[in-house]
Amino acid sequence: MDTKNSSVKLVVAGLLLGLFMASLDQTIVSTAMTTIIKRLGGFESFIWVYSAYMIAMVVSTPIFGKLSDMYGRKRFFLLGLALFLVGSILCGTATNMDQLIIYRAIQGIGGGALMPIVFTIIFDLFPAEKRGKMMGLFGAVFGLSSVFGPIMGGAITDNLSWRWIFYINVPIGILSIIFILKGYHETRVSKKQSIDWFGAILLTAAILFLMFGLELGGTDGWAWGSAQTISLFVAAGVMTVLFLIAERFAKDPIIKLSLFKTKLFTSSMGISVLYGGVMMASATYIPIFIQGVFHKTATETSTVLTPMMLGVVVSAQLGGRIGIKFRYRDVMLVSAITLIVGSFLLGFVMDPSTSQFLIGVFMVIVGLGMGVSFSLLNISTLNAVPPQYKGSASSLITFFRTIGSALGITVFGTLQKHEFQEGIKQLPNIPAEMAEKIKGGQALLDPDVQAQMRLSPEIVNALLGKLSDSILFIFQWSLLLPILALVFVFLMGNARMAAPKPGAQGAPGSSNPQGGGAGKPEPSFH
Repeated sequence: MDTKNSSVKLVVAGLLLGLFMASLDQTIVSTAMTTIIKRLGGFESFIWVYSAYMIAMVVSTPIFGKLSDMYGRKRFFLLGLALFLVGSILCGTATNMDQLIIYRAIQGIGGGALMPIVFTIIFDLFPAEKRGKMMGLFGAVFGLSSVFGPIMGGAITDNLSWRWIFYINVPIGILSIIFILKGYHETRVSKKQSIDWFGAILLTAAILFLMFGLELGGTDGWAWGSAQTISLFVAAGVMTVLFLIAERFAKDPIIKLSLFKTKLFTSSMGISVLYGGVMMASATYIPIFIQGVFHKTATETSTVLTPMMLGVVVSAQLGGRIGIKFRYRDVMLVSAITLIVGSFLLGFVMDPSTSQFLIGVFMVIVGLGMGVSFSLLNISTLNAVPPQYKGSASSLITFFRTIGSALGITVFGTLQKHEFQEGIKQLPNIPAEMAEKIKGGQALLDPDVQAQMRLSPEIVNALLGKLSDSILFIFQWSLLLPILALVFVFLMGNARMAAPKPGAQGAPGSSNPQGGGAGKPEPSFH
């Protein structure tokens, strides 16, 4: 076997394992959380097990992306792997909820390095004609792990222990480290670098204030109109303005603001935000709808996202392959229209009488529309920026998709709770204190809660009916997101991936087959 090809395969295997591990841990905890709460307690703060991971990842993603542009991909990918593994091992040893939350934050910091750097390395390694296929493969893995996590979480918790949803990362991560160390080598470039520490601090502060506002808003003592919640959003706005000012004058900014002058780049970011919101709405509320309507347990509904997962995997592969043959706008137009159709079916055709099979068909359509973005937006973004900014650009795709997911779950969660509470008012014999206690209605899915509240089967069915109505209300509103995404799709213009000329940078047989830019370490194989 050719040594170079062998090395490339090792690197690809290492990157696939790293990406799978990092994206899986965003969702694998969900089905194990009930068991974790029973073992560790801390019901009042368990939501921070998810939030700590997401906040830490969002904060660290653009910073690691920039550092990888300045000092090379390999060292920061390995650093991300090491942090992720340390966090995973610590999570598995947690003895209370506070420890688990802190350790999840460590995991999130590592994940912030892994996800954007993976796609940048792939773009560096392969010539233009192969990038679409590879981006499709990695996009499919990202989409697959995003919806496959709950299934794995339930299986591991039921058959081993909840601690193994974290320990399982150790062999995966070690293999990834070995493959990257053995197969991926960068040529060091001697160049004086300066880190924009002030910009990094301001960006971190802005994200923290925003994410804390989104996570705490609407909870006990943190009403959306409260002084505390408003002050968090105001602080986020102030820090963002200061960050933008600082970046204009920074010698080597964390985020190069001039990148947003390119329509292709800005459009890709906008689509990422909106698609992130749609994905979160579907992944969150479809299982709740099916659990309530078909009276399934949480474990039984851990597989309900499989149809959407299949659609995501297929379209991520297709998006990568055809993304190098057609204009980005044309491919994303088909994606957005498909997603509009799927969202319409969920919001305006689906109802409690719809069969689970037909719901599965609707989910496949949503997945087909969604999956293209996992591969094609990385291709369009990385082709829209100079080589020295590819790490930053790739990190921003992950950054904006995650921000979109956070905004989506917050806005949709608020709308769903309000609609559910309004529906309860139409029911007789529901005391106000009971209505407030069950909030958005998800607690009704737990038979123990039903027993504790001494609800009759008739009342439970009536409440679950209002829960399903409120979820359909959310899907109707979510239709706006892919419609808005169409605006950004048209702004992508006529851009497409240009095939490199023989001997040109990034072309097969050229002096730099990986497409590395000036001032950035280039990968080599031995």
